[in-house]
Amino acid sequence: MEFLKVEGLSKMFAAPRGGAALTVFDEINFSIDKGEFVCIVGHSGCGKSTILNILAGLDEASTGIVIMDGREVSGPSLDRGVVFQGHALMPWLSAKKNVEFAVRSRWPDADRAKIDEICRRYLDLVGLGGAGDKKPAELSGGMKQRVGIARAFSIEPKMLLLDEPFGALDALTRGVIQDELLKICAATRQTVFMITHDVDEAILLADRIMLMSNGPCARIAEVVVNTLPRNRSRDTIHKDPQYYLIRNHLVDFLVSRSKVFTAQPPADYDPRRPPHVTPGVAVAAPDIPVSLMAARAAAPPVAAGGRH
Repeated sequence: MEFLKVEGLSKMFAAPRGGAALTVFDEINFSIDKGEFVCIVGHSGCGKSTILNILAGLDEASTGIVIMDGREVSGPSLDRGVVFQGHALMPWLSAKKNVEFAVRSRWPDADRAKIDEICRRYLDLVGLGGAGDKKPAELSGGMKQRVGIARAFSIEPKMLLLDEPFGALDALTRGVIQDELLKICAATRQTVFMITHDVDEAILLADRIMLMSNGPCARIAEVVVNTLPRNRSRDTIHKDPQYYLIRNHLVDFLVSRSKVFTAQPPADYDPRRPPHVTPGVAVAAPDIPVSLMAARAAAPPVAAGGRH
């Protein structure tokens, strides 16, 4: 069921001293179904964070419209939870109090017992049940980010918006939190829109992956449908031949096809209906030797570039 619909979105910034306006992205069109997890990938400067801020109601589009659950997005709302790359915790409050701040915003008339129960539930959900009394300075980077995730989930938003939330974490911590996020989303059927520069993270988490062309005037070049089974895990995902077909398709776009698309989009390309592709099942799976699969699995993640 179509839950979020974005039509004709563009963002332009006026140039100083009367120059030509800069169009960051243009004719962005997509939709997200209820309970779907969608990632957006692209090089720095294509406007990914700006799109997320518009969905959150924290920024305004120059043209276009965003409809969520049948209502136009026209400003911030507790119906949309946001987790940024930085944890954005209030340093003078404990982990529990940081979550409580959000909970009280959502349910201002709730009694103390109800507030405590909600805070404990979501801190437990991210594995921080025993750290509620600790201040942010006493928590590791991964733990701080988990508090931010617990805070976002605690208001029970209709949609979760994640702006590269694991980008500053080490690989091991990032993997643990990715696993926790998968479990939480599976349990709550949360609708998620996430920015990432990590191709492997996108394949692990997303049902669909939107590929942005290079900016300025960036567009959604295509949408990759993740045909891997939804109960994916980091331990086994690389054993499915589809994984390499999807991964190679994404890397090829980021390395070369994005430049070609920016210079000359295909003749039949229509930004109102970006093409959906299924590289995981487009061709017969290659016979990959076990030794090569192990070497590929050990390779570092491929990133699309730095934060913009």
